[in-house]
Amino acid sequence: MILSDKTLQAMLSAGTLTITPLIEDQIQPASVDIRLGNTFSVVEDSPSGMINMENEIRYKTITSESYILLPNQFVLATTMEYFDLPDDLTAFVEGRSSLGRMGLFIQNAGWVDPGFKGEITLELYNANRCAIELKAGRRIGQLVFAKKDAPTLHPYNGKYQGQKGATGSRVFLDNENQR
Repeated sequence: MILSDKTLQAMLSAGTLTITPLIEDQIQPASVDIRLGNTFSVVEDSPSGMINMENEIRYKTITSESYILLPNQFVLATTMEYFDLPDDLTAFVEGRSSLGRMGLFIQNAGWVDPGFKGEITLELYNANRCAIELKAGRRIGQLVFAKKDAPTLHPYNGKYQGQKGATGSRVFLDNENQR
């Protein structure tokens, strides 16, 4: 069941859902608007010109109030908000239609697990022929929350728990856990 603004406001007031910082008009009828944070990360060039999933990927991270996303460029960004989801709530990351119409795609994996705590890393791609200026604090997307039928048996406690800032891929850790 997708949660309404009334339910979201009640959960925020009761402290069972935490979103900080949050201003009242971010709460929409069936979602919460998310704003762009001020850290951006791009994959550093590698000597081989190739990325593999067995080794840690190196990123160049900057803190800035704006970032110029060039045509056909990919950048990691973060939400301004920090989230703390209870064990019986999940969320979906969705882009804003008005930004998609400019050619800005939010390529997020799209899923926030129950029990997640942290800022959400967003994968942004400029499909336009023109550069797009990204500004911290601007509404970039929305979270749609859904209530689970019961609390999860194993709340999220993975490699991105507690993340702050634009956090690069940690897929190489999957390989270490499989050895």
